[in-house]
Amino acid sequence: MDWSKLICDKRFGLEEYHDNKRGSRSDFLRDYDRLVFSSPFRRLQNKTQVFPLPGSIFVHNRLTHSIEVACVGRSLATEATLRLRDKYASEPWIRKFDAVGEIVSAACLAHDLGNPPFGHSGEKAIATFFSEGAGAALKEKLTPGQWSDFTCFEGNANAFRLLTHRFNGRRPGGFAMTYSMLASIVKYPYESSIAAKNKTKFGFFTSEKDDFIKIANELGIIRLPDPDNRIIYARHPLVYLVEAADDICYEVMDIEDAHKLGILPTQTVIERFLSFFPDERRRKMNIVMENVSDPNEQISYLRSSVIGRLVDCAAEVFVENEKLILEGKFKDSLLDHIPERERLAYEECERLSWDRIYRAPDVVNIDLAGTSIITFLMEKLTDAVINPHLNYSQLLLSQVPQQYEVNHPTLYGKIQAVVDHVSGMTDVYALDLFRRLNGMSLKINN
Repeated sequence: MDWSKLICDKRFGLEEYHDNKRGSRSDFLRDYDRLVFSSPFRRLQNKTQVFPLPGSIFVHNRLTHSIEVACVGRSLATEATLRLRDKYASEPWIRKFDAVGEIVSAACLAHDLGNPPFGHSGEKAIATFFSEGAGAALKEKLTPGQWSDFTCFEGNANAFRLLTHRFNGRRPGGFAMTYSMLASIVKYPYESSIAAKNKTKFGFFTSEKDDFIKIANELGIIRLPDPDNRIIYARHPLVYLVEAADDICYEVMDIEDAHKLGILPTQTVIERFLSFFPDERRRKMNIVMENVSDPNEQISYLRSSVIGRLVDCAAEVFVENEKLILEGKFKDSLLDHIPERERLAYEECERLSWDRIYRAPDVVNIDLAGTSIITFLMEKLTDAVINPHLNYSQLLLSQVPQQYEVNHPTLYGKIQAVVDHVSGMTDVYALDLFRRLNGMSLKINN
């Protein structure tokens, strides 16, 4: 792959309006700004990251997580391109590297847009509605590809759809984002049939397959060989930076949140975070912490130091493996190849998170409640789009926003409209709708 093609400001759906004029803002900055002012981005503030939405103690939601990932992604991109500029100094397109931080930060903002309410349990709830629940009855009425779209439902693929699909009343190209930004959010650039067979994730639904192929071909992304002729592409190189920024933030920030909530003791977190550094650096960091009496501030200082170290390591791995990445041969994440001390410290943090955080009662309770709520809503809405002539269906569908194509001529399109609607809900809206449909929030005046 070639950087001169990979960095492209052509807008999806607005190709005929493309020109090379430069303004005060680049097209990639316009991507970033367009996302910040969008409704799907604002809705992230009421979507669970890991812990229940905050009461008196602030923890991260999807919105704050995405903003922090964008900051880390920009830093990663800056570090990586600084290291690459000497290599490509004589190339006529060298100034394109100026846009890499803008592309990565915009992609980081968008990476969770397709996630449903109630965290990752929401993704599982939608998928298992079809594989294990009432939705299983629809299998014979859909193509294998359409079926695997639903049974392997994936927030990453849903984000690509949200940004590119022309919903009712919208313009061609959806958000009309740049080709490079769209390619940079697709962590798993292959179709859902591969995910169904290999129990992995995927990057685009059947309905957006041709859109992704169009973008990939324009950018010169390598299509990988497959004996069954399925759609498999190499990643756009900037995906590795977006992925690393996401991994760094959720792992480190989840531990800081768990400390604020009293799930993890201060000393445990201090030990885990200090393990990223050599002895001499630890001694200096301990001296700094001796001047800070607030445990939360101590952890905040260590957290920022760990993120900085991981950014440096990941950027170095990206540069060292750039040739393999451009050849489509680099298969792992950047954090899998950082130096041993940092890699082992990161793995210890992962184990700590699985043992003490993701199985914490409050987190499990959200998973249980979220699964019940989403399953109920999927059942009601799916039945309504399949049987729109029923009185209850008409009442329920009248409450669905007009952008969702509940009257689509195909069953696949109807079910997609249900998934679009449910996955776009906030935790609060999903809970409120669940209560209303169960008659639990009805107010009757005497």
